[in-house]
Amino acid sequence: MSDWHHELGVFDLETTGVDVESARIVTAHVGLLGANGEVKHGRYWLLDPEVEIPAEATAVHGITTELAREKGMDAGAGVEAIVDQLRRLFDRGIPVVAYNAPYDFTLLDREARRHGIEPLSSPGPIIDPLVIDRAVDRYRPGKRTLTVTATHYGVELIAAHDAAADAIAAGRLAQALAQRHGEELAIGAVELHSKQVDWCREQAADFQEYMRRVRDPEFTASGAWPVHAWPA
Repeated sequence: MSDWHHELGVFDLETTGVDVESARIVTAHVGLLGANGEVKHGRYWLLDPEVEIPAEATAVHGITTELAREKGMDAGAGVEAIVDQLRRLFDRGIPVVAYNAPYDFTLLDREARRHGIEPLSSPGPIIDPLVIDRAVDRYRPGKRTLTVTATHYGVELIAAHDAAADAIAAGRLAQALAQRHGEELAIGAVELHSKQVDWCREQAADFQEYMRRVRDPEFTASGAWPVHAWPA
């Protein structure tokens, strides 16, 4: 078995919305897990996103506009700190886990550009348990949310939609995947990163074909992973 899962960075954002081009960061966590899933290091940020936090978003993560304005740090300084922590992990060759990585890494890229901060350039290696689980257990029925998938692999997730809880659970889920599907995932982190690029593209194509067949003939799904290209 490869040792890519012996030391993992973990990363999660909670935000103002689902559109990566316009949503803002509200909370974030970047941490480091050891081989047994123990937390070796972690940093948590609460940012003032400089926009109203919609009620729908507050209902998910619990952060109101008033709380973010009172307790949150400057958005630009927070984004810079998050980017810096991730860059340090990648510079050390440590894989970083993010569940549904294109959401978190694309949104962080847009926030960096918005605040005049140098974004991460071709970040990696990244481990995305959502993409991996869909690849190694393609036909399992049911939803593939972090909560559902963590439960399936016996990973505890308390306080879902808390950035720290989600990040840590995603990291432990990656380790559980490595244990259960050791033969298929017994490769290096860089090779696994490359495989996920292909897997995500194939998964998006399959989903697009299904949606066009059953619901919307014009439906499109992006297979870009782990960061969506900057709009032309």
